[in-house]
Amino acid sequence: MRRSFTNSRELAKDSGHGDTEAALFLTRHWAAGVALLAAAMATPAIGAEARRDETAMTCTNSASGASWQIGIDYDRGTVDSNPARISDAKITWHDATDGGNYTLDRASGNLTVIVASSTGGYFLYHHCRLEN
Repeated sequence: MRRSFTNSRELAKDSGHGDTEAALFLTRHWAAGVALLAAAMATPAIGAEARRDETAMTCTNSASGASWQIGIDYDRGTVDSNPARISDAKITWHDATDGGNYTLDRASGNLTVIVASSTGGYFLYHHCRLEN
C-alpha cells in the first residue's frame, strides 16, 4: 500500500526519526539545498567577471623627452609588481626601488611622482599613454 505524505515533517517522521531528529533531518536537508542554490547562483557571476589582465603604458618625461614603460595588472592590483590602489579616476603606488610615490590620472594620462628627500623632496611630471 502506498502512503501519501502531506508535508515534509511527516516524511521525516516516517523515515524512522523522532520529532527532534525529524527537525534536524529537515534542517540539514534544507541547509544543503540552500548551499547548493547559492553555489549555483554564484558560479555564473564569478565566470562572468571580466579579466583585464595587464596593460602596458609608455610614459614620457615632459622635460627631457625620455620614455619608459609601466605594466598595470588590474587583476592583481599592481604596477610594475608594486602594490597599487586602482580606482576609476586614478592609480597610485609606491616604488621602493626609487622611493617614488606615483599617481596616474586615468583620464588625462598625467603621471605625478613625489620623491621625498632630506632636503624636502621634489615633484616630477610625466605623461603616459596606452600602448597600441
